[in-house]
Amino acid sequence: FAGSISGINAEYGANRPNKQPLMDPAKLWSLSSWRSFPIKQQPEYPDTDAVEKILKKIRTLPPMVSHTEIDILKQQLAECGDGKRFLLQGGDCAERFLDCNPTSISNKFKILLQMSLVVIWGSKVPVTRIARMAGQFAKPRTSPYETVDGKEVFSYKGDNVNGLDPKDRIPNPQRLLEAYFHSAATLNYMRSMITGGVASLFHAGSWKLDAVL
Repeated sequence: FAGSISGINAEYGANRPNKQPLMDPAKLWSLSSWRSFPIKQQPEYPDTDAVEKILKKIRTLPPMVSHTEIDILKQQLAECGDGKRFLLQGGDCAERFLDCNPTSISNKFKILLQMSLVVIWGSKVPVTRIARMAGQFAKPRTSPYETVDGKEVFSYKGDNVNGLDPKDRIPNPQRLLEAYFHSAATLNYMRSMITGGVASLFHAGSWKLDAVL
């Protein structure tokens, strides 16, 4: 966001009317500034009190990642920007709760490992792998409703909102809590594979897939 504002400022330049001061991105952004923008494609929960109750519960739960992990990723992303690393991102457009199982998680993880091995071999630089997993439970939809078998129902917006079954389309805030625990379980399993040495090049022979995803 800050980069976009800087670009606008640069293009606006000296031709701005009345020579008004340029916008300061640091003053425009805050942890809650997003709340001032229009929100679209949001679930239409029938019970807003129930939503707030679930959100209050989630706020008390441990964070998914630690600040140390965030700092390490920021450092590696900076190195990617400098051409010292290669950034590899992969994963599904959207996950479902049923994807939270050992076979599905390990297969996706191994695909990333295989791809990164090819990149490392060809580029001779280390690779930062980012898995689009453990939280991709939402699907943006252009319309809040869709027609299924001649009946208008809520659009499926991902497992953290409602169910794929047309009979389970009413947005349910309890699914937000389920999404948290499915995300945590996925992360924990991936961490166990990493600490267990699965990602080591010495175990590349075990990066076989049980099925083609």
